[in-house]
Amino acid sequence: MNTKIIDQLDPVWKAHFEQEFAQEYMVKLRDFLKSEQQAGTVIYPPKAQWFNAFLAPTFDDIKVVIVGQDPYHGEGQAHGLSFSVPDGIKIPPSLRNIYKELNRDLALQMPASGNLEAWAKQGVLLLNAVLTVRAGEANSHSKQGWFTFTNTCIEYINTHKQGVVFLAWGRFAHKACAAVDGTKHCVIKTSHPSPLGANKNGKDFSAFIGSGCFTLANAYLTRLNKKPIDWSL
Repeated sequence: MNTKIIDQLDPVWKAHFEQEFAQEYMVKLRDFLKSEQQAGTVIYPPKAQWFNAFLAPTFDDIKVVIVGQDPYHGEGQAHGLSFSVPDGIKIPPSLRNIYKELNRDLALQMPASGNLEAWAKQGVLLLNAVLTVRAGEANSHSKQGWFTFTNTCIEYINTHKQGVVFLAWGRFAHKACAAVDGTKHCVIKTSHPSPLGANKNGKDFSAFIGSGCFTLANAYLTRLNKKPIDWSL
């Protein structure tokens, strides 16, 4: 695990990371990742990008949190931001549906790139619940401790900030955001934007396509006198 990342973090995240990196579960996770690397296992994203989501936005600048499950497991796809792929990489199906809802909701043109860094720079934390994956094996690192770590990060935001929008897309994200205080923050629950789930309604959530979640997020931020997100890319 690249502990040098701590030196790149803003002071709030730095203090939180230092505390968590000392915990037994993170020591075990670090040992597991070392063993994977020593065995020659290809891990995505590249080591230097495992904690990319925490570099932008800074903790103080977080306005919106979008929770993903684990990184893309295809070559060149994952770069440490949930749902995002680097410039020049084919847009994955879930992200294509996100763009479809952006077009339907806000009449925005369909972006040519799947890179969501412009959102991160405005205060959108693009957080996967699991930060690494074996090449070609979805969820292969999901039982190694990452959930515990990212849950502490979500709880830290929940406790130490106010007025954050949590865009919870799919049952996994609903569970990850279940403890968020709805009196302090806004949780918008929809189905997952994947082709299998984008149009499904549930008892306590709406279908992703047609949800208007981007408009809802900005309306909440505006009510709190916060600058809304420019979702165009």
